[in-house]
Amino acid sequence: MIVKNPLAEVFGFPLDNQSENAVRHRKFKLCPYNNKVPNCTKDKADNPLGVCSIFNGQNIAITCPVRLRQNWIIVEDAASFFFQENAKWTSLNEVRLNDKNGETAGNIDLVLVEYDDNGKVLDFGALEIQAVYITGNVRKPFEHYINNPKENAELDWRGNKNFPHPDYLSSSRKRLVPQLIYKGGIINTWKKKIAVVLDSGFYETLPKLKETDSTKADIAWLIYDLKLDKNDNKYILKREKCVYTLFDESLNIIIKPSIGNVADFIETLQTKLDEKLENSSKPNNKTIDLDL
Repeated sequence: MIVKNPLAEVFGFPLDNQSENAVRHRKFKLCPYNNKVPNCTKDKADNPLGVCSIFNGQNIAITCPVRLRQNWIIVEDAASFFFQENAKWTSLNEVRLNDKNGETAGNIDLVLVEYDDNGKVLDFGALEIQAVYITGNVRKPFEHYINNPKENAELDWRGNKNFPHPDYLSSSRKRLVPQLIYKGGIINTWKKKIAVVLDSGFYETLPKLKETDSTKADIAWLIYDLKLDKNDNKYILKREKCVYTLFDESLNIIIKPSIGNVADFIETLQTKLDEKLENSSKPNNKTIDLDL
């Protein structure tokens, strides 16, 4: 499928949604997905990049982690993994996690806390939300569209430089893996559970993980997609599946590179060496001016 418009959602709505609610969200730069403030704050608070998701062929890639908070279904799904059915629980946002030396290992996106009738903490689990990085320039088509949403509802961005695409490889190597190593390593050492929220496109780029029973798992991979509600012309977050794994086993699979053939690398070295030796053997043909 050829994608002519990279933008799937802007400030929570498809580009051709001209409803009163969609117009209001664009006008006031509002986030409908439970951001910490009413407005979108992505990239810049005063000039936010209000792109929630982009097209990736026939699929949609979620590019903002706040987008995955729609209706808080991720919290409900995580709680069902962390706690017993009748547990009392709530969620705490952006909780700092320190290592043994008091140095920060980063903030946990959401910590779900189980508590008793007196408000005492009984248990907790960590919820990490991972959107995908973008390669290319998404701000230019966004600004072109938002300048006149009605006129640009059928935006065609083909032919422009740096057409944006999801960068799943960088998203896993630069974001997901470090999160699992540092924050996940601490949480797992404490024998607490972790839930990782991804869209299905992101999850499918990971190596195949060995699944286990939910009662034995350390990690729940909560996988979601966006489905278009044609009546409201709005995308709805739907859970596709839950994958349960062991922490150490999964981390070892994810961080282990796919090993290529050493002969291919030697061939690359040989080519570069041949080029270097060839260039170094060429005579210097520069003209030397002599004062005669």
